[in-house]
Amino acid sequence: MSTPSATAMSLLDVFRPDVLAMHAYVVQDAAGFIKLDAMENPFTLPPALQAQLGERLGQVALNRYPGTRVNDLHAALRAHARIPADMGLVLGNGSDELISLLSVACAKPGAVALAPLPGFVMYEAFAKQTGMRFVGVPLTPDFELDGPAMLAAIREHQPAITYIAYPNNPTANLWDDAVIDQIIQAVSANAEAGHPGLVIIDEAYQPFASQSFHDRLAQHPNVLLMRTLSKFGLAGVRLGYMMGRADLIEQVEKVRPPYNVSVLNVEAALFALEHADEFARQAELIKTERQRLMAALATMPGARAFPSEANMILVRVNDAAGTFAALKSRGILIKNVSGLHQLLANCVRLTVGTPSENDALIAALSDILREPLIQPAS
Repeated sequence: MSTPSATAMSLLDVFRPDVLAMHAYVVQDAAGFIKLDAMENPFTLPPALQAQLGERLGQVALNRYPGTRVNDLHAALRAHARIPADMGLVLGNGSDELISLLSVACAKPGAVALAPLPGFVMYEAFAKQTGMRFVGVPLTPDFELDGPAMLAAIREHQPAITYIAYPNNPTANLWDDAVIDQIIQAVSANAEAGHPGLVIIDEAYQPFASQSFHDRLAQHPNVLLMRTLSKFGLAGVRLGYMMGRADLIEQVEKVRPPYNVSVLNVEAALFALEHADEFARQAELIKTERQRLMAALATMPGARAFPSEANMILVRVNDAAGTFAALKSRGILIKNVSGLHQLLANCVRLTVGTPSENDALIAALSDILREPLIQPAS
């Protein structure tokens, strides 16, 4: 008779070795804290709209699978995002699922996914989960795209998928449009040589950015544009969407689970789009608060804040772990990103909160970051 430990080991052997070596995504327990760690919109709906939404969701037929109401959401998103009629549109349970579906659809033997680093961790995670090889190309020390390195990597590795986050996470910056165009052209050149690839422009933080790729999308048939309603203000609803050439979107649609967007997600998203002016007002307030945070950080000797076009700010400090712990002891949760990539040494990421939350953050950081920043050795 086998021992329990031997049985357990044999059952674990069912799983792929690379899966056994992975770490699950961990969400911090935010109960009782000012939550500034996950780039969420900090504002709730006004009470009157909350009541209207509650009444509307209460009428949803939870006993039925999602049906044709999703077509109404397609139409509303097309109007909201100005998606041309001849372009395709696919919905995901957040942008995360769309990245996963892209990986599933493109994971031919030997296929490569490529992205700048540091960047959104799920590009690499989903590529590896589907058996794709992931190639990361480091940014410059100031978190700009390294154009020559990106072009060289595209020529060498001939990626099936190249991700460009615009703005980037966790660095929060927009990148040079000329370099992005060069990247798109390099992927197109691979296609002419028999190695086609897609470029995914990820505009998760578009509500807070000064620029968008949207108006240039039609000029680039190998580009798909991805957005989400999470940063719009519906992180809990989990709704992402991707647009682009219809025959390309159709292939992603084929691997989409048939009921991946629930009836509650659909109805909540429709309600939000009907009240887009309220979410636009919130986005403007977040941008104003972002500037106030940036101005405050500029007065702190122990901080270097990098330019932001998102609802977060990347800050270099002398001791990222110590800053995280000191803020947590004051009831404020942020994200210590210093371990994600060597370029992020001693960096923390701050989500822009409500005015009162930002007041508390500024007061705490003013006390914590009084010592001058130690400049890294050149």
